[in-house]
Amino acid sequence: MRHVSTVAWRELRSLFASPVAYGVTSLFAVVAGLFFVLYLLDFDARIIQLEQFQAAEQLERTNLSDHLISPFYDTMISVLLFLVPGITMGLYAAEKTNGTQELLLTSPLTIWDVVLGKFAAAAAFVAILVAMVAAFPALLFAYGDPGPELGKALGGLLGVLLVGWTYVAIGAFASSLTRSQVLSFLIAFVVLIALALLPVIAGLGMVGSAPAVAEVFRWLATGEHVQPLLGGLVDTSDLVYFAVVIGSFLLLTKASVESVRWR
Repeated sequence: MRHVSTVAWRELRSLFASPVAYGVTSLFAVVAGLFFVLYLLDFDARIIQLEQFQAAEQLERTNLSDHLISPFYDTMISVLLFLVPGITMGLYAAEKTNGTQELLLTSPLTIWDVVLGKFAAAAAFVAILVAMVAAFPALLFAYGDPGPELGKALGGLLGVLLVGWTYVAIGAFASSLTRSQVLSFLIAFVVLIALALLPVIAGLGMVGSAPAVAEVFRWLATGEHVQPLLGGLVDTSDLVYFAVVIGSFLLLTKASVESVRWR
C-alpha cells in the first residue's frame, strides 16, 4: 500500500500532461457557470413573481438552499455522469493499448497499489471539479441577503463528491475490462444510466411481484442516497451505501486486473 501515492501522482501527471484534463476542466467550468446563472435568474424571477402576487407564505418558504443550490448540485451530478467515464476510460485501457500494463504488473507494486493509486488520481481530479462547483454557491454566501444555509450547502457538496467518486470506481472497473477506451466509456456510461433508472424500473411495477427485489433496486440507485444529502441531511446509511459501492467496484477492478496474470 505504500506505493499508492506514487501511482496516483504518476497518473495525475500523465493526465495533466495532455490537453484532455485542461479541456475537461474548462468545459466543466463553463457548463457549471452557465447552469448557475440560469438557476440564479430563475430564482430571481420566482421571487419577483411571488412578490407581485403577494404570496407571503410561499415567499417565506422560498430560499437559496432549496430552490437554487440544491437543483444546481443535482444538475452538476448529471454533468459528471457524462464527464467521469471520459476521465476514467484510459486508466487501464490506455496501459493495455500502449503495452505498459505488463511492465506495471511485473514491477514491485502490488495489485492494490495500482488499483488504489489509479482510483486516487481520478478521485483527486473529480475533487478539483467539485471544488469548482463549490465556488459558485460561495458567491451566494458573500453577496446573498439572506445567504443560504451552510449545512445544506456543505451536505449537498458532499453528495456531489461522493457520487463523483462512485462514478470513478465504476469507470475504473469498466476500463479494466477492455483495451478500447471507447468501449470503456460506453460500459461505464451504461452502468451509470442503469443505476439511475433502477427506481424507475421499480416504480413501474416491472418487479411488482417481488417487493424485495424492488427494494433492492431502490437501494442500489445512487439518486436515492444523494437526494437526502442535497437536502442537507447526512445519514450514516447513505454514507455506508457509497462506501459499499465504491469498495465493491474497487474489488471487482482488482480481480479484473489480477486476472491478466493468469491469461
